Amino acid sequence: MPDTGGLKALAHPERLRMLALLRVDGPATASGLARRLGLNSGATSYHLRQLAKHGFIEEAEGQGNARERWWRARHESTQYDTAAAEGEALEAGMALTRALLAGQMQLLQAAQDDYPALPEEWRAASTASDAVIPMNAEAARAFQEKLMALIWEAKQAAPAPGGDLPEGARPFMVMLHAFPFPDLGEAGA
Repeated sequence: MPDTGGLKALAHPERLRMLALLRVDGPATASGLARRLGLNSGATSYHLRQLAKHGFIEEAEGQGNARERWWRARHESTQYDTAAAEGEALEAGMALTRALLAGQMQLLQAAQDDYPALPEEWRAASTASDAVIPMNAEAARAFQEKLMALIWEAKQAAPAPGGDLPEGARPFMVMLHAFPFPDLGEAGA
């Protein structure tokens, strides 16, 4: 679990995108990531060094040469828990959550834009759904833990990220947002 400094470093949208690409596609160089993200390689190198400083990525051994530095993600997932956090730690966790949500909304929109071109079997495997279920905090936490366990079970059975995929397979994203329904008041009705 990252410390407050790590949460702050990761809350940058470009760093989140870089880390996601390294996790999904495997090792890459700063110049390769810069081309894919539409950034300059100097800024990309700086962001990669910040990710490495906080332990999110590391040099990919056995790749590259004296001129090219290859990077890889150190973990398949970053987890942080701000439930008991206060002060700066809570603020850093919330900043990261906001940055993640913004990135996830962009991914959801891109997936929606791509939806018409998907083969029928991939359209059938996609969903944008929600459910409001009355429950207490203990039941909600148990429910959320069951969902996460199911996701991790599927993740462990799948090929490693960044590696070769079996025929017909592609990265499939599951986003889980679980929270007490906000009070929308009259404006939300």
